Amino acid sequence: MGDDVGRWRAMLRCGSLGKGRRFGGLGSYAMKRCCRASFGLAFLAVVLSAGCSVREGESLERFARAADAAAIEQVRAGQREVANVVWWGFDPEDATSSVQAAIDSGAAKVLVPYVGTPWVVTPIVLRSDLELVFEPGVLMLAKAGCFKAKNDSMFRAEDLHDVTLRGYGATLRMRKRDYQSDAYEKAEWRMTLRFAGCERVCVEGLRLESSGGDGIYVGAGSRGYCSDFVVRDVVCWDHHRQGISVISAENLLIENCVLAGTEGTAPQAGIDFEPNSPTERLTNCVVRRCLFEDNASAGVMVYVRQLSRESEPVSIRVEDCLFRGGGGAGIEIAAVVDDGVDGLMAFENCTIEGTALAGIAVHDKAADRARVRFVNCRCKDVGLKMSGAGFGKDQMAVPIRVTSRMQDFTERHGGIDFVDCYVYDTVARPALVVEELQAGLGVFDVTGHITVCNPHGAYMDYRCKTSGVTVEVEGQ
Repeated sequence: MGDDVGRWRAMLRCGSLGKGRRFGGLGSYAMKRCCRASFGLAFLAVVLSAGCSVREGESLERFARAADAAAIEQVRAGQREVANVVWWGFDPEDATSSVQAAIDSGAAKVLVPYVGTPWVVTPIVLRSDLELVFEPGVLMLAKAGCFKAKNDSMFRAEDLHDVTLRGYGATLRMRKRDYQSDAYEKAEWRMTLRFAGCERVCVEGLRLESSGGDGIYVGAGSRGYCSDFVVRDVVCWDHHRQGISVISAENLLIENCVLAGTEGTAPQAGIDFEPNSPTERLTNCVVRRCLFEDNASAGVMVYVRQLSRESEPVSIRVEDCLFRGGGGAGIEIAAVVDDGVDGLMAFENCTIEGTALAGIAVHDKAADRARVRFVNCRCKDVGLKMSGAGFGKDQMAVPIRVTSRMQDFTERHGGIDFVDCYVYDTVARPALVVEELQAGLGVFDVTGHITVCNPHGAYMDYRCKTSGVTVEVEGQ
């Protein structure tokens, strides 16, 4: 395992996660945590950037290929289960028609081969019963000047079933800077992979870059939710809105992924769980062994304002994850309203370090609705933005913050557990602040035990009336 982790660390440093910039090592404790979580050898291939042998200014004519009519006919006749996209020809200026035709052929498996130059495409529509495989080195590139519609996505799947996209060592790259320019209508829905109402989906091994929305969108569709959905060994880097947006899902697994560099339009999170209506759901959603780094806002955000008492209970579990850097909190939970959803959001064995705001922030969460639980979570040198608006009355960021902000959301804020959590800090400040921004509401039912390592001492600060707030803070 030591050799494997060393190679993984070297890959992270080589610049493959971010166009020439160094991501940095994981740090001693966090690396041990990630080792124990076992990212696996398969993940090592994900961080490799897709290669391309074409040189700038070189003619693309030599890459063009004619269609193979005989092979296409065999696919149509059911004599071949695997179809190669180049059988439909290859146009280096725009390969969309070949890719779409191969998908539409009905072949159980469609292979996108490495051809030495990018597959330049406009929006593509997927189908059911499809395994789409990208060879190592493949770069699928959004065509410049296209994707003009506000919801144009590189791949779109609506109400489909049994769809797999696999591509260890392959990259799907869009043109975020173009979409953010005056040449495009302002929008946040130009996704790399857009799924709505789909079931039995697997996305593996791909590197998704620079969309005008989310790397992966998991939405409702006509059936109301996606189900049995797996995202594994995927890098989502430099997206405009989110690395992954989860709008409505049941039986969702996101594991061994990197969600990094999101910046453009709010929420700007690594993963955002945010339903749009009470009929949608977040049921049995698991995120494990993932790295969240340098997102403009939170690593993981959960915002469930639209869910009600009649909605399916929430069940979200985030475990063995590392949150590093970024412009917001590491983990942010918000808007579980008084008449909102029931259920449990659990965060276990997570490490948060170097965030601009709190390591953990919970605000406007009704005490009597869905429970939020943190177990063995560690905040290290977080809250690096030491002044500015929105930090409470002392204008200082703190490691853990529980805030009642809006009476319209909840009049009884709380319902949070901190089970054997840790704060490592060197700043003279409380490890935990419990507060309200509208006087007289109070905070209720916050429990647990937090161990603090801080040369200035271990303490917390209650800035409002409390009831059932029994958190113990212990120095070490």
